[in-house]
Amino acid sequence: EIVVALLLLASGVVVLLAALGLLRLPDFFLRMHAPALASTLAAWIVTLASIVHFSSRGGGLALHTWLIIIVLSITAPVTTIVLARAALFRRRQAGDDLPPPLSGGPRRP
Repeated sequence: EIVVALLLLASGVVVLLAALGLLRLPDFFLRMHAPALASTLAAWIVTLASIVHFSSRGGGLALHTWLIIIVLSITAPVTTIVLARAALFRRRQAGDDLPPPLSGGPRRP
């Protein structure tokens, strides 16, 4: 139980540091970076804690929680990319000075 508690506390510390990053960073795009990385790391730590917990309670190694973390590891970066693209689109629509979008096709000479 002590190992599980320490892992859960470590996960909480990681999320707290991400929240501090939200407060300190000035721009939306910079603010997106800290919680995106930290939430994935915190989710991995919580998954490890649940594996330790359920493995110690049961007879064998409990790996069913890996399914949850695999789904989270795939969806969290995709969500971050979609949010960043939506924010870029809105800032371009507002007329902010941003780099032009990448073209979708091959470049012609």
